[in-house]
Amino acid sequence: MTDTSPNLLLVALIGVLFGTGVYLLLERSLSRVLVGVTLLGNGANVLLLVAGGAAGGPPLIGTGPEEEMADPLPQALVLTAIVITLGMSAFLLAMAYRSWQLHGHDEVQDDVEDTRIARRAARGVVARSDVSDVGTSLDQDAAEARDETAHALPVIRPGAPPPGRTGPRPSRGAAWDDEDVTR
Repeated sequence: MTDTSPNLLLVALIGVLFGTGVYLLLERSLSRVLVGVTLLGNGANVLLLVAGGAAGGPPLIGTGPEEEMADPLPQALVLTAIVITLGMSAFLLAMAYRSWQLHGHDEVQDDVEDTRIARRAARGVVARSDVSDVGTSLDQDAAEARDETAHALPVIRPGAPPPGRTGPRPSRGAAWDDEDVTR
């Protein structure tokens, strides 16, 4: 009789991968969320392989007895999980890159409405039937919220003058300098 109990080291590895992945998913930085999704995907892959049981022969009819064949379902699920993790990673990487281009960092902004709901819950005003919000309006909350878009890095296009510079473009090979501003 074969031993079908999972290896304790693999079970501990699954726990560490899932725990670290969830911890990183709860961060505000998109690059950490990306690493968290990758760790969760790897943890799911190891979990599926451990749950699939002991290794066996190839699942081809006629190559051996059916009792010695490996179950192909966990392997198919792992391949599917790899594709899903790859797609999620590509999407998060694109979001992090775009956030870096626009804001100079990949931190997710505060949501004004979430802050407003948290403030209402702290005051004890959480009933859905109460539509009158005593205190501040949504416009006031939006004005007080931290907004990274207001401090976005300037986008400098090729051939455009640097911020604060006017006048004609310098000749080829010349650079924008203080003399160009006075012309």
